[in-house]
Amino acid sequence: MTQEDKELLLVDLCARLPYGVKCINIRWPRDGHVEISNINTNSQKVQIFEDWCDINDCKPYLRPMSSMTEEEKTELWELLRKLGMTADVKRLDWLNKKMFDYRGLIPKGLALEALEGMYNAK
Repeated sequence: MTQEDKELLLVDLCARLPYGVKCINIRWPRDGHVEISNINTNSQKVQIFEDWCDINDCKPYLRPMSSMTEEEKTELWELLRKLGMTADVKRLDWLNKKMFDYRGLIPKGLALEALEGMYNAK
């Protein structure tokens, strides 16, 4: 993984941390997926369970943009219509909360496609 990829993944994970992003440690996959509980950007490590793992070994589960439901599309458009020009930050928060891969991490091999129902729409 290049340094640029590591930085992209860390930025993405930090934005998703409050929403309970699930990941797998590919070096020691325990019981499937786990939530990231902490991120140390200086050492490029993420904490899952009580252990820290290198960012090279962590892959988050994200939803492809193509998996957006009609209901979610309507919700997003209503949000954008209501907020107008101030919508950029709120739009990114909404996409992070719903775990959509708007940065293209899945095609780059930096993330895995989330299983159906892994993130219950709220």
